[in-house]
Amino acid sequence: MHKRKILVINSIGGVIVLIGAPRGTKDILPGSIVAWRYVEQIMREVCAAFDYHEIRTPMFEHTELFHRGIGDTTDVVEKEMYTFMDRGKRSITLRPENTASVVRAFVENKMYGDVVPTKLYYIGPMFRYDRPQAGRMRQFHQFGIEALGAASPTIDAEVIMLALQTLKRLGLTDLKLKINSVGCSVCRPVHRKLLQDFFRPNLDKLCRDCQSRFERNPLRILDCKVAECKTLAEGAPKITDCLCEDCKSHFAKVQELLTVAGVEYELDSNLVRGLDYYTKTAFEIQYSPLGAQSAVCGGGRYDGLVEEIGGPSTPGIGFAMGMERVLLALEKQNLLPEGKTALDVFIVVSNTINLPLAFKIISLLRSNGLACDMDFLERSMKAQMKQANRLQARNVVIFGEDEVARGAVVLRNMSTSEQTEVKIEELPIILNKTEVQNHE
Repeated sequence: MHKRKILVINSIGGVIVLIGAPRGTKDILPGSIVAWRYVEQIMREVCAAFDYHEIRTPMFEHTELFHRGIGDTTDVVEKEMYTFMDRGKRSITLRPENTASVVRAFVENKMYGDVVPTKLYYIGPMFRYDRPQAGRMRQFHQFGIEALGAASPTIDAEVIMLALQTLKRLGLTDLKLKINSVGCSVCRPVHRKLLQDFFRPNLDKLCRDCQSRFERNPLRILDCKVAECKTLAEGAPKITDCLCEDCKSHFAKVQELLTVAGVEYELDSNLVRGLDYYTKTAFEIQYSPLGAQSAVCGGGRYDGLVEEIGGPSTPGIGFAMGMERVLLALEKQNLLPEGKTALDVFIVVSNTINLPLAFKIISLLRSNGLACDMDFLERSMKAQMKQANRLQARNVVIFGEDEVARGAVVLRNMSTSEQTEVKIEELPIILNKTEVQNHE
């Protein structure tokens, strides 16, 4: 249970309740930000190599977008959305995923008139009311891409390659790619009837959600996590046995391209993904050391979504990658960078009389691009030097009384302990040269 902390103030006999973060959310503290920025930078570099461009959509949308885009039979829409009425009596939902939002932006801004295909990526927070656990929060972050306007299986293979290359650039191994085809509007009805015929004798044994899905979308029964439903689904008709010639040819070409590229994959006929908009190719990348929550990336083709949201008939494919799970996987393999960035310069002042001069110099150094800090508590020089060590400063500039009187300061290299006296006006030039050498 998530408990609020209570601090008792004895001097006045009162109680102040410290309000904690809502359950399922987490503060990302400065010590962790270095890892997040590192992962995001790799993602941006890979997207640039594949010619994908960043898009940023609102964190909340009209609820109808997700009902139409994701599908009423999904767990996301039925159970997990954060939906509320705003002051204008409009139903608003915090985005539970970003594909519907990106497609809405694509349609609203008439991006279909630009270069085809339109290749986009995003990084940002999503929101789902779910049971918090390792790698799964109620506010979580996703990196995802969307390619809109190309129906060719070649773009399917590229999207999968982009996801794999991102994870491999981060250093992850033990990755497993699973792929499937979930068909289209031509072959899905055939499979739907076969599924209903298969499950009908045991309909009363299915969970309540799957009983509801039986009429609306029986394919979703295959995605149920309830143990008894999983058992009852064993031996269910496979969508791959019902594919029309177009879907069969498309899926065969995707497999051929992945094989040519040297990508190992596993065919999984039960892989249907959790959202209704998927058509044809569906895929998932798993990192087995994470256990039950092993999926770090999932995606697929959604050829009818743009039209469903009000745009022209436009094919599309994409994926979403859970940032928290990726970071958890990197942590397990000790692949995350150090949590602290070294400081270029720390200013030490022996006497408050020299503080204005020191403040002028630190401002000048910062304007020259150097990361600098100084003491703000008027501590002793010994305490200031300890602070410089804690901050891992590469250099310390000491404003001593005698040196300042001569128009100079002491520059100390913290790694070699070498000290030199330099003219104050020469300090920015000398430090810039020092930093260039340190970074080489």
